[in-house]
Amino acid sequence: MVADLSQLVKAYDVRGVVPDQWDESLAELFGSAFVQVTTADAIVIGHDMRPTSPALSAAFARGAAARGADVTLIGLCSTDQLYYASGALDLPGAMFTASHNPAQYNGIKMCRAGAAPVGQDTGLAEIRTLVEQWSEGSPRPAATTTPGTIKERDTLTDYASHLRGLVDLTAIRPLKVVVDAGNGMGGHTVPTVFEGLPLDLVPMYFELDGTFPNHEANPLDPKNIVDLQARVLAEGADLGLAFDGDADRCFVVDERGTGVSPSAITALVAARELARNGGEGIVIHNLITSSSVPEVVRENGGTPVRTRVGHSFIKAEMAEHGAIFGGEHSAHYYFRDFWNADTGMLAALHVLAALGGQQKPLSELVAEYDRYTGSGEINSTVADQSASLTKVKKAYGTREDITFDDLDGLTVTAPDWWFNLRASNTEPLLRLNVEARDEKTMTAVRDEVLGLIRG
Repeated sequence: MVADLSQLVKAYDVRGVVPDQWDESLAELFGSAFVQVTTADAIVIGHDMRPTSPALSAAFARGAAARGADVTLIGLCSTDQLYYASGALDLPGAMFTASHNPAQYNGIKMCRAGAAPVGQDTGLAEIRTLVEQWSEGSPRPAATTTPGTIKERDTLTDYASHLRGLVDLTAIRPLKVVVDAGNGMGGHTVPTVFEGLPLDLVPMYFELDGTFPNHEANPLDPKNIVDLQARVLAEGADLGLAFDGDADRCFVVDERGTGVSPSAITALVAARELARNGGEGIVIHNLITSSSVPEVVRENGGTPVRTRVGHSFIKAEMAEHGAIFGGEHSAHYYFRDFWNADTGMLAALHVLAALGGQQKPLSELVAEYDRYTGSGEINSTVADQSASLTKVKKAYGTREDITFDDLDGLTVTAPDWWFNLRASNTEPLLRLNVEARDEKTMTAVRDEVLGLIRG
């Protein structure tokens, strides 16, 4: 097929509808282009449970092998399990998944050896250019005289052992934990990672099914954790965990069935990672995580570094600063000891260790890390993003107790509240996040800013 890749190749990955936007013939071209751009003589490939994933990943492998690269297929895996394989085997990797997108979608997350990200600025643009040229009939480089080999390898047990070696769970008290895998890859990884721990595991939707028959595998949307919240209460469980489709993100629900903010989890894990590193180290957080995060980092001897929203920025900052940990409001958690890559599973193990290492319920444990009231992200459709941002900045510009910064959109900070307003890259939207010391202040600031944006 002649490819229109403008809608398929995103900032960090490849993602689109199969077969309307891409198919196996394109996947094969992506495999060839990936090997050429990364100059790899060997790669590793994994895939999720979507119906189209096995065939697409096999086609990518053929394209890679035709270019002379030896291919290791690790089969069904979570995205962080693919990052593990890339790190442990020191090979570039490709993961076939569309994360939490509906069943008709599929995609590729690519990385260089050691799980280093491949995004627009780090190889993805060149890969796209090659695939476009080849799909339009430009001659491909001649296939190598000795094509690469394709072999299979199971990495699940090694992945689980690596994670368990990073968190001491030997002395935790018994815990009852409900896990909602959303018919995604958590159903494949959780039983092996949790094996032998003093956990009473209550599984929900562990059957691998890329049609997502129960709910979308996107726990960021509150409607998708309703089943988990109800089950935690019904079981009298100590906590609940929800994974997204490719199981690289993890969301936490406390014993009352209340969702725990990813910022609170970021702060909790940061405190533990700092303790593990002798009370010092750099922790990365994006600019819309809670003020609790840099406060907790400083209180525990660490240095917080604030970055833009987006995982490629976090991974780049992790590497540049030699950071020990990084967290985002979207429940992506990054670890130096996991090749700076994100793994929700390792964050989940930290939560289990923290909870099981003392007697308080989770709601009390996380209260010290959850100090403010946030609005969550609120989207507004606007005709002119920059004009709206200018209008808001002007409205607050006369006040002496306010500071501005434009690291990512506009952040306005007062003594007891802040908000960030940033433009979507893909839609005519402004995204607003507000945080304050109390609900009343947050509501007042939120409504004032929305009034300015929406007129």
